[in-house]
Amino acid sequence: MNIKDFGGLEVEIRPYRSKDEIGWVRCRTLSFLDTAYFDHVLNKKETYQNPAIELVAIENEQIVGLLDIEYEKTEKSICTKGEGLGGMIWHIAVHPDYRRRAIGTRLLKTAEKIAEEIGLNYLEAWTRDDRWVNEWYVKSGFDKVYSYLQVFMAGDKEINKAIKVNDPQLKVIQAFAHYSGEDKEEGVKSNFERVHECNCYEKNLI
Repeated sequence: MNIKDFGGLEVEIRPYRSKDEIGWVRCRTLSFLDTAYFDHVLNKKETYQNPAIELVAIENEQIVGLLDIEYEKTEKSICTKGEGLGGMIWHIAVHPDYRRRAIGTRLLKTAEKIAEEIGLNYLEAWTRDDRWVNEWYVKSGFDKVYSYLQVFMAGDKEINKAIKVNDPQLKVIQAFAHYSGEDKEEGVKSNFERVHECNCYEKNLI
Protein backbone atom coordinates (compact mmCIF):
# COMPACT_ATOMS: atom_id res chain seq x y z
CA MET A 1 0.00 0.00 0.00
CA ASN A 2 1.50 3.32 -1.08
CA ILE A 3 0.22 6.45 0.65
CA LYS A 4 0.98 10.14 0.65
CA ASP A 5 1.54 11.15 4.23
CA PHE A 6 0.85 14.63 5.60
CA GLY A 7 4.37 15.69 4.63
CA GLY A 8 3.68 14.93 0.98
CA LEU A 9 6.10 11.98 0.90
CA GLU A 10 5.25 8.59 -0.50
CA VAL A 11 5.35 5.96 2.20
CA GLU A 12 4.72 2.28 1.60
CA ILE A 13 2.96 0.29 4.33
CA ARG A 14 3.64 -3.42 3.89
CA PRO A 15 4.15 -6.63 5.88
CA TYR A 16 7.45 -7.10 7.67
CA ARG A 17 9.98 -9.39 5.93
CA SER A 18 12.91 -11.18 7.53
CA LYS A 19 15.39 -9.07 5.55
CA ASP A 20 13.95 -5.97 7.30
CA GLU A 21 15.35 -6.94 10.71
CA ILE A 22 18.36 -4.59 10.84
CA GLY A 23 16.29 -1.62 9.67
CA TRP A 24 13.52 -2.58 12.11
CA VAL A 25 15.94 -2.64 15.06
CA ARG A 26 17.50 0.68 14.06
CA CYS A 27 14.14 2.39 13.65
CA ARG A 28 12.85 1.09 16.98
CA THR A 29 16.03 2.07 18.84
CA LEU A 30 16.10 5.62 17.45
CA SER A 31 12.38 6.13 18.03
CA PHE A 32 12.71 5.22 21.73
CA LEU A 33 15.74 7.39 22.57
CA ASP A 34 13.74 10.48 23.59
CA THR A 35 11.00 8.56 25.40
CA ALA A 36 10.59 6.89 28.79
CA TYR A 37 11.71 3.67 27.08
CA PHE A 38 15.12 5.11 26.19
CA ASP A 39 16.98 2.15 27.70
CA HIS A 40 14.66 -0.60 26.47
CA VAL A 41 16.94 -1.66 23.62
CA LEU A 42 16.62 -4.78 21.47
CA ASN A 43 19.38 -6.15 19.24
CA LYS A 44 17.03 -8.32 17.20
CA LYS A 45 13.37 -8.39 16.34
CA GLU A 46 11.09 -10.36 18.59
CA THR A 47 9.28 -13.42 17.29
CA TYR A 48 5.88 -14.52 18.57
CA GLN A 49 4.36 -17.82 19.66
CA ASN A 50 0.97 -16.72 18.34
CA PRO A 51 -0.09 -15.20 15.01
CA ALA A 52 0.92 -11.58 14.54
CA ILE A 53 0.26 -8.56 12.36
CA GLU A 54 3.73 -7.19 11.59
CA LEU A 55 3.90 -4.04 9.47
CA VAL A 56 6.61 -1.62 8.42
CA ALA A 57 6.51 1.81 6.79
CA ILE A 58 9.08 2.29 4.03
CA GLU A 59 10.39 5.45 2.40
CA ASN A 60 13.42 5.53 0.11
CA GLU A 61 14.10 1.87 1.01
CA GLN A 62 14.41 2.81 4.70
CA ILE A 63 12.17 1.59 7.51
CA VAL A 64 10.67 4.73 9.03
CA GLY A 65 7.91 3.13 11.09
CA LEU A 66 6.82 -0.22 12.45
CA LEU A 67 3.97 -1.93 14.24
CA ASP A 68 3.66 -5.43 15.74
CA ILE A 69 0.41 -6.89 17.05
CA GLU A 70 0.37 -10.43 18.45
CA TYR A 71 -3.20 -11.69 18.49
CA GLU A 72 -5.24 -14.30 20.27
CA LYS A 73 -6.88 -17.45 19.00
CA THR A 74 -8.14 -18.12 22.53
CA GLU A 75 -9.57 -15.38 24.74
CA LYS A 76 -7.23 -14.00 27.45
CA SER A 77 -4.23 -15.96 26.16
CA ILE A 78 -2.28 -12.73 25.48
CA CYS A 79 -4.36 -9.71 26.46
CA THR A 80 -5.69 -9.03 29.94
CA LYS A 81 -8.44 -6.42 30.00
CA GLY A 82 -10.94 -6.67 27.14
CA GLU A 83 -13.72 -9.05 26.17
CA GLY A 84 -13.47 -11.40 23.21
CA LEU A 85 -10.37 -11.97 21.11
CA GLY A 86 -7.69 -9.31 21.50
CA GLY A 87 -4.53 -8.17 19.82
CA MET A 88 -1.59 -6.88 21.85
CA ILE A 89 0.39 -3.99 20.40
CA TRP A 90 3.92 -4.93 21.40
CA HIS A 91 5.71 -2.38 19.26
CA ILE A 92 4.70 0.80 17.48
CA ALA A 93 7.39 3.29 16.54
CA VAL A 94 8.21 6.02 14.04
CA HIS A 95 11.74 7.15 13.23
CA PRO A 96 12.24 10.58 14.90
CA ASP A 97 13.09 12.24 11.57
CA TYR A 98 9.70 11.17 10.16
CA ARG A 99 7.34 12.11 12.97
CA ARG A 100 4.27 14.32 12.56
CA ARG A 101 3.55 12.85 9.14
CA ALA A 102 0.76 10.51 10.29
CA ILE A 103 2.90 7.42 9.71
CA GLY A 104 1.99 5.91 13.09
CA THR A 105 -1.69 6.59 12.43
CA ARG A 106 -1.46 4.99 8.98
CA LEU A 107 0.23 1.92 10.44
CA LEU A 108 -2.49 1.64 13.08
CA LYS A 109 -5.34 2.07 10.57
CA THR A 110 -3.86 -0.59 8.32
CA ALA A 111 -3.45 -2.96 11.26
CA GLU A 112 -6.99 -2.28 12.47
CA LYS A 113 -8.39 -3.21 9.08
CA ILE A 114 -6.49 -6.50 9.15
CA ALA A 115 -7.55 -7.12 12.76
CA GLU A 116 -11.20 -6.62 11.90
CA GLU A 117 -10.93 -8.97 8.91
CA ILE A 118 -9.54 -11.77 11.09
CA GLY A 119 -12.22 -11.25 13.72
CA LEU A 120 -10.46 -9.51 16.60
CA ASN A 121 -12.70 -7.69 19.05
CA TYR A 122 -10.23 -5.21 20.48
CA LEU A 123 -6.63 -4.01 20.67
CA GLU A 124 -4.63 -3.60 23.88
CA ALA A 125 -1.50 -1.48 24.37
CA TRP A 126 0.76 -0.57 27.28
CA THR A 127 2.89 2.54 27.43
CA ARG A 128 4.78 4.62 29.96
CA ASP A 129 4.06 8.22 30.90
CA ASP A 130 5.27 10.22 27.91
CA ARG A 131 2.49 12.75 27.56
CA TRP A 132 2.56 12.94 23.77
CA VAL A 133 2.40 9.16 23.44
CA ASN A 134 -0.58 8.90 25.78
CA GLU A 135 -2.31 11.73 23.94
CA TRP A 136 -1.77 9.89 20.66
CA TYR A 137 -3.49 6.78 21.98
CA VAL A 138 -6.47 8.81 23.20
CA LYS A 139 -6.66 10.66 19.89
CA SER A 140 -6.55 7.30 18.10
CA GLY A 141 -9.67 6.10 19.92
CA PHE A 142 -8.16 4.16 22.82
CA ASP A 143 -9.43 4.32 26.39
CA LYS A 144 -7.16 4.13 29.43
CA VAL A 145 -8.33 1.17 31.52
CA TYR A 146 -5.57 0.52 34.06
CA SER A 147 -2.23 1.80 35.35
CA TYR A 148 0.53 0.84 37.78
CA LEU A 149 4.05 2.08 38.55
CA GLN A 150 7.34 0.78 37.21
CA VAL A 151 10.12 1.53 39.68
CA PHE A 152 13.83 1.58 38.85
CA MET A 153 16.17 1.40 41.85
CA ALA A 154 19.88 2.18 41.89
CA GLY A 155 22.43 3.00 44.58
CA ASP A 156 22.54 1.91 48.20
CA LYS A 157 20.03 4.49 49.38
CA GLU A 158 17.25 3.34 47.06
CA ILE A 159 18.10 -0.36 47.16
CA ASN A 160 18.17 -0.48 50.97
CA LYS A 161 14.70 1.09 51.16
CA ALA A 162 13.10 -1.79 49.33
CA ILE A 163 15.33 -4.85 49.27
CA LYS A 164 16.71 -6.97 52.09
CA VAL A 165 19.52 -9.37 51.16
CA ASN A 166 20.27 -12.25 53.51
CA ASP A 167 23.60 -13.20 51.94
CA PRO A 168 26.31 -10.64 52.95
CA GLN A 169 28.32 -11.62 49.88
CA LEU A 170 25.47 -10.66 47.54
CA LYS A 171 25.08 -6.98 46.71
CA VAL A 172 22.17 -5.65 44.65
CA ILE A 173 23.35 -2.90 42.30
CA GLN A 174 20.15 -2.22 40.38
CA ALA A 175 16.57 -3.43 40.61
CA PHE A 176 13.28 -3.10 38.74
CA ALA A 177 9.88 -3.47 40.37
CA HIS A 178 6.15 -3.07 39.79
CA TYR A 179 3.93 -1.22 42.25
CA SER A 180 0.14 -1.55 42.04
CA GLY A 181 -0.84 -0.13 45.42
CA GLU A 182 -2.62 3.11 46.27
CA ASP A 183 0.24 5.03 47.91
CA LYS A 184 1.84 6.12 44.65
CA GLU A 185 2.83 9.69 45.37
CA GLU A 186 4.24 9.60 48.91
CA GLY A 187 5.10 5.94 49.16
CA VAL A 188 6.83 5.43 45.82
CA LYS A 189 7.37 8.51 43.67
CA SER A 190 8.87 10.52 46.51
CA ASN A 191 11.31 7.75 47.47
CA PHE A 192 12.76 6.73 44.11
CA GLU A 193 14.27 8.91 41.42
CA ARG A 194 13.05 7.01 38.38
CA VAL A 195 9.41 5.97 38.49
CA HIS A 196 7.12 5.62 35.48
CA GLU A 197 3.38 5.23 35.34
CA CYS A 198 2.62 2.37 32.98
CA ASN A 199 -0.78 2.77 31.34
CA CYS A 200 -2.98 0.18 29.66
CA TYR A 201 -5.08 1.33 26.71
CA GLU A 202 -7.87 -0.53 24.97
CA LYS A 203 -9.72 0.07 21.70
CA ASN A 204 -12.82 -1.85 20.70
CA LEU A 205 -12.97 -2.84 17.04
CA ILE A 206 -16.46 -4.34 16.87
